[in-house]
Amino acid sequence: MPAIAGIYRGYVLHGLASFEVEPPAAAELDARRLAIQEAGLPYFVAELDGTLAGYAYAARYRTRVAYRYTVEDSIYVSPDCGRRGVGLALLNATVDRCTALGYRQMLAVIGDSANQASIRLHERAGFRRVGALPSVGFKLGRWVDAVLMQRPLGAGDTAAPGAS
Repeated sequence: MPAIAGIYRGYVLHGLASFEVEPPAAAELDARRLAIQEAGLPYFVAELDGTLAGYAYAARYRTRVAYRYTVEDSIYVSPDCGRRGVGLALLNATVDRCTALGYRQMLAVIGDSANQASIRLHERAGFRRVGALPSVGFKLGRWVDAVLMQRPLGAGDTAAPGAS
């Protein structure tokens, strides 16, 4: 968890992908990981040459029962490992696992409409842009948009949950 905290710290302090403004401690990130895993959702890490290259997980999109077949992905890659396929491998593994678990929709809420790397990554994994929330965050001295992207999982909305 210290390595994960180190990666996330950079995103929190210097980037707009996360709307947190204070980096959480490794213990807090570990508690979040445990909650995700206890909910039966995936939490993956990737290593390159014995070093943590990135991590990804899926969380429930919202807690109300009607959202129970929808998850939201999160992906963070070490700056030293960008453009090496780590993000796509993590995202594809997350999509595959959530599909196997019976989820039907995956959302990405991408901080900053200028975050073309994350937008392109999600497009490569089959997501499409479905909207934007202009100026919903204020970080690093400016207003920041959130881009919403979505992809169906399995049968998506073509069949009722539990139907094959």
